[in-house]
Amino acid sequence: MIRPLALLAAMLMALPLFAAEIGGDGLHKTDWMRDTFKDLREDLAEANAEDKRLMLMVEQRGCIYCTRMHEKVFPRPEIGSYIRENFFVVQINLHGDTEVTDLDGEVLSEKAAARKWGLLFTPSILFLPEDVPEGQSAEEAAVAVMPGAFEAATTLDLLTWVNEKRYALDTDEDFQRYHARRIRERASESTE
Repeated sequence: MIRPLALLAAMLMALPLFAAEIGGDGLHKTDWMRDTFKDLREDLAEANAEDKRLMLMVEQRGCIYCTRMHEKVFPRPEIGSYIRENFFVVQINLHGDTEVTDLDGEVLSEKAAARKWGLLFTPSILFLPEDVPEGQSAEEAAVAVMPGAFEAATTLDLLTWVNEKRYALDTDEDFQRYHARRIRERASESTE
């Protein structure tokens, strides 16, 4: 009797502490994702009304990198709370048939939108500015694109870089230089 109990205890400890919920579409669901009609112009207006940034998260069923982000990165308190407080997140299914109205007004399926935006990998995250010129698609208007899974520090740095509009500053510090500086600052703080 001891062995089966020990085996059961070992199996339970191997499960992720915060297993991400999976929806009927096979995609991960979080409390900070918005269930919208996927009219991106309306979503942008709503994000602006809440003083948040519109973030389009493109994922697919069975994506091991999406699972890694949802189980290892997004549940971290500093990341989950930063997203919740600063971003209006709309999930797009890379192979989905749900209708999306792009920022340029074109109505197409999720999978057609992902193709139009040139997205090949999941997760991919598009970060939108508050104001989008007439006729621009989400891909054309995006201020940054996260093309795949990043580790926690890189993810938080990118979220911060976008939220603080560092892309619009008149400096030579692009995201890679900003991230390198943040790595040095964290290393310095940990040795003090």
